Amino acid sequence: MKVYAVYDTNILVSALLSRKPDSAVVLALETLLSGEVTPLYNDEILAEYDDVLHREQFKFPEDLVSGVVNQIKKDGIPSERISSGESFPDPDDAVFYEVALSKDEAFLVTGNTRHFPKTPIVVTPLEFLKILGKI
Repeated sequence: MKVYAVYDTNILVSALLSRKPDSAVVLALETLLSGEVTPLYNDEILAEYDDVLHREQFKFPEDLVSGVVNQIKKDGIPSERISSGESFPDPDDAVFYEVALSKDEAFLVTGNTRHFPKTPIVVTPLEFLKILGKI
């Protein structure tokens, strides 16, 4: 079974900042980087990844940032937004949810589930790992 997912930017940041290699957020990112999960993205999502991961406060090395973003582009599927008609506390979050709607059986993996509609596609890293049978 092919699994598709949109990774909220907070997952990338949290995983890259984590010092615990066995944390749910790190393991969730590893499923993406290993090719176990096919990422969905669009230009807005890539622009946010690029902007946030290059913020001075994080001090992520350029090769790390470009490696993650390039892997998402290489293994992922460019996808269109599907209007959800939902309102979001932060309107910039809508793109992540609406791109996830573009593919049946896709998930939105986020650390901020309260920012999104309460639907089965919006999952935490731990929930996603359970869905994948990793834990």
